[in-house]
Amino acid sequence: MSVGKDFRFGGDRAGSVELLEELSRTLPYELYVSPTFYHKEARVSSSRIREALAVGDLYEAALMLGRPYSMTGRVIHGAALGRTLGFPTANIQLKHRSPPLLGIYTVSVEGLADRPWPGVASVGVRPTINDAGRPTLEVHLFDWNADCYDAHLRVNFLVKQRDEERYDNLADLTAQIARDADQARAYFAQNPL
Repeated sequence: MSVGKDFRFGGDRAGSVELLEELSRTLPYELYVSPTFYHKEARVSSSRIREALAVGDLYEAALMLGRPYSMTGRVIHGAALGRTLGFPTANIQLKHRSPPLLGIYTVSVEGLADRPWPGVASVGVRPTINDAGRPTLEVHLFDWNADCYDAHLRVNFLVKQRDEERYDNLADLTAQIARDADQARAYFAQNPL
């Protein structure tokens, strides 16, 4: 097990590194306490990473993480609206009701092929479609034609394009999705996977 020097766990965050060290003497696990990492002269923490994600600064989040921020999940069946609009999506079940980022993103996806796959993703509540309020993760995979239901995917968030918006009709939404896809394709033309 690897934890940071200030790791806390359990009810009221009562568990500590010292408790884990004590337990490691009698339980079958080894404990590694990693050193504190700094970025821009400040300690790297989950709070700093969440703050960077919340404002759309994926570059800073990636520097602190050592990799792009990602979400994982299984592809589930959706309403097939994306397919109807000409932009089929892999709907990925979110584990949390409050994801640390919302909006439209240029992404790469792992778990479908022997290399990452380019795409564009929406994380949000889909205000043009419904007002259910539960966030969803939908990924349009460029030039992907195979079934991917039940696949377990990792979505790497590379660039935030914009915040989620509400449109008056599906035609306006479809036109914006096309612009989002074009923007992501332009990114990959300059930054191949």
